[in-house]
Amino acid sequence: MSTSSGPLSFGPENLAVIEALYEQYLVAPDAVPADFRTLFERTENGHGPRTIGPTLAPRSIFSPAYTNGKAGNGDLAARQDKVDQLVRAYRVRGHMLADLDPLGMPKRVHPELELEHYALYPEDLDHTFSARTIAGGAPLTLRQILDRLQATYCRKVGVQFMHIDDLRMKNWLQERMERTQNRLPLSRVKQLRILTKLTDAELFEDFLQKKFQGAKRFSLEGGETLIPLLDSLIHRSASAGVQQIVVGMALRGRLNVLSNILGKHPRDIFREFADAEPEKQLGRGDVKYHMGHSADVTLPDGQKVHLSLCFNPSHLEYVDPVVMGRVRAKQDRIGDSRREKALGILIHGDAAFAGEGVVQETLNMGALTGYTIGGTVHIVVNNQVGFTTPPESSRSTPYATDIAKLLQVPIFHVTGEDPEAVEAVLELAVEFRREFQRDVIIDMYCYRKYGHNEGDDPAFTQPVMYRAIRARKTVREGYMDNLLKLGSLKRDECEELATKRKQELEEELLQAKDPNYKPVAPFGAGLWAPYKGGRDADVPEPITGVPRERLAALLRQQTLVPSGFTPHPKIEKLFETRLEMAAGEKPLDWGQAELLAYATLLTDGHRVRLSGQDAGRGTFSHRHAVLHDYKTGDTYQPLQHLSLGGPGERAVAPFEVYDSPLSEIGPLGFEWGYSLDWPDGLVAWEAQFGDFANCAQVIIDQFIVSAEDKWRRLSGLVLLLPHGFEGQGPEHSSARLERFLMLSAEDNIQVTNPTTPAQIFHLLRRQVVRPLRKPLVVMSPKSLLRHPKAVSTLDELAEGRFQRILPDDLGTPRSAIRRVILCSGKVFYDLHEAREKRGITDVAIIRLEQLYPLPDATLFEALAGYSEGTDVVWVQEEPRNNGAWWYLRYRFGERLGAFPLRSIARSPAASPATGSPGAHRIEQNRIIDAALEP
Repeated sequence: MSTSSGPLSFGPENLAVIEALYEQYLVAPDAVPADFRTLFERTENGHGPRTIGPTLAPRSIFSPAYTNGKAGNGDLAARQDKVDQLVRAYRVRGHMLADLDPLGMPKRVHPELELEHYALYPEDLDHTFSARTIAGGAPLTLRQILDRLQATYCRKVGVQFMHIDDLRMKNWLQERMERTQNRLPLSRVKQLRILTKLTDAELFEDFLQKKFQGAKRFSLEGGETLIPLLDSLIHRSASAGVQQIVVGMALRGRLNVLSNILGKHPRDIFREFADAEPEKQLGRGDVKYHMGHSADVTLPDGQKVHLSLCFNPSHLEYVDPVVMGRVRAKQDRIGDSRREKALGILIHGDAAFAGEGVVQETLNMGALTGYTIGGTVHIVVNNQVGFTTPPESSRSTPYATDIAKLLQVPIFHVTGEDPEAVEAVLELAVEFRREFQRDVIIDMYCYRKYGHNEGDDPAFTQPVMYRAIRARKTVREGYMDNLLKLGSLKRDECEELATKRKQELEEELLQAKDPNYKPVAPFGAGLWAPYKGGRDADVPEPITGVPRERLAALLRQQTLVPSGFTPHPKIEKLFETRLEMAAGEKPLDWGQAELLAYATLLTDGHRVRLSGQDAGRGTFSHRHAVLHDYKTGDTYQPLQHLSLGGPGERAVAPFEVYDSPLSEIGPLGFEWGYSLDWPDGLVAWEAQFGDFANCAQVIIDQFIVSAEDKWRRLSGLVLLLPHGFEGQGPEHSSARLERFLMLSAEDNIQVTNPTTPAQIFHLLRRQVVRPLRKPLVVMSPKSLLRHPKAVSTLDELAEGRFQRILPDDLGTPRSAIRRVILCSGKVFYDLHEAREKRGITDVAIIRLEQLYPLPDATLFEALAGYSEGTDVVWVQEEPRNNGAWWYLRYRFGERLGAFPLRSIARSPAASPATGSPGAHRIEQNRIIDAALEP
């Protein structure tokens, strides 16, 4: 062996010296002679002589296994490279070997996790290799490397994170997981807390099973670890500054969560099982496992957090965007721009997470500016079956959670049989969300003790699975046995927990049976105190006019842009028109009246939030709420920069408009959720074309129109649905007015079809100024946006209110009218124009601007003065089986008081409109001719 005086070389006789030098180099590189330090450095960088593989410990370099065995010294670098590949494979594929299934079903294997795949063999296990990419970094034997990787990725936790492109995020996860090996030492206090929550969960289900035999409850049994998981998640989140938490979940385990997490009294749940007062639920209410609840919860350390569990129908995952909208509203209300003080938790089923498209829509919204809430915690309660359908029949992916890979976030798979492994995953998940403000997925493998419900026999379709389930101990029993074995707890402590909980449940049942007990149903408290639902007639129509001078000033402000901002040439022309409108030189079109409605609300202190596909500009270029610099592309929103113009005035409220993803379910559900926590502002969703609203029919049917009746939950959400027959084909003509009218009952929604700019101005203002909170459905215009007759003056905005019916201004005495046409929407202008051209003076045209609620007295008042028996005709553009005709026929029959009632419409059709512009004109002319004929 030579030194710096000559070439560096060595042989077997120098092994002990070189080994000692290398060991010293690993601890203190500067203490090693320069020649050897250079050799070791070059070796670690992959440039050293082939006789020393990169970062191999000396024993692996010089041992007989390498000089005389399967490989010579020339293969050492390649051998280290194979070990590095194996390490990476465990990070990518290790989850496939994880012990996740509590039922012990066969695990998948993967060749990339086998030594032989890398030409490594059992005799290599005790050779030392570099482990610098593993937390700690010290050289390890291959056996030690495998032990650490398997403990981290293949034990009770499996993690998918290598699909993440963000290197900082990936390294953050890798370092923490490999340092802790995905285990978390727990104190005795924490272990006792877990066992207590498991006891609460198990005994609650057992109590219901015995006391209410045969009743559906969608038990949590088999997945009881969800309760300590949620308990810990809430506690950890509160410790990190979260003040409010909104939870969304489907049916399974809902009653358990209500009782053991949100603190709903078991006595109230027991009364729901007993159906104690059915006469109070006639035609209303919902089943107990759809109900929500909210409460201020005090945690063991004294912290307080407000919890809300959203009401949810049986359409399992459709509550997901609703939760996001509620959380966003809560964050906005408390000025939480960092999205740290309110948290959304979504609890999914495995089959629903993979199968329902609303999940993808919700995930996709998670990082979008208009919808982000700083990360949602997703918990999949993985029963490994959906009703009777096994995974191989319900998804095309290995995991139920594979759809979540689109988010570039970690997916933690963990067995629900090991509550402490769940706790370790939870700690990491909470830290990840706080660090990166992104969603996180926890896929908790468990099982379902019974069938889809307690009366279903799952052994018909899953006999093998249910034999395994019946042979298992409960999660609580298994965890208790483990704690007893470790000596963490004594048996009498465990038994005392169970005895105490059973006594509490028995006492709650006695109270539930007390005939004098009256459950308290909180309604209309807090933010909602000033607002009401109920009958439309009980809330007077407000004056919604705004002084003309203020309107003109707000119009002028919407022509101002920052210095250096270059508007589009057509926008500059629009500014000139706005100034003329402000001066009273031109009437207002639809777009300017709509913007003035927003501006007046904002300067009255009411937040305005509008979203939808192309909502910033408007599908038909009428709104231009977001301006784009013609040279740079920078944006500016005039409505965000309004001034009240006086000292001491209250601040202008925020204005938000967002172009939504190309979907309807998620964005509409989000806005409905937002409206639940922002009753004092205007929250609106606009469809690109009204026809597309049917993509979100579940949100409309199960939430928007029925929430007050089912759950006593109010909303003032506005739906802007472009509607009108203009020859654009079947999918760009009808917002399906008939469906909304079919869904109308008990004054649940407002369905309107306004025809003037003044009407939309007053309508939008009424929605906020009036204390009644009902969803507002607006059949909004397309061609009327620029129709020369569809205009209003500033005075019409300055005075009065929204009018549900607009009478005719024909001027002919009512006694001389031979026919009264009732209509709604754009067809009025077609009829009016044809009447003028033909010089007809004995046909009156009355517009129904609000179709529901429509009090009989209001309509009869509009017909007062016309001669008895006058021909009254309902005219609509829609086919006769669509539109408002069947609703009116159902309401009034063949007579409207003293007048016969008939209709003129397109022929009944399976599709709402023709695709031929020429055919459209022929059909439209026939309607007009029939309506005006002598």
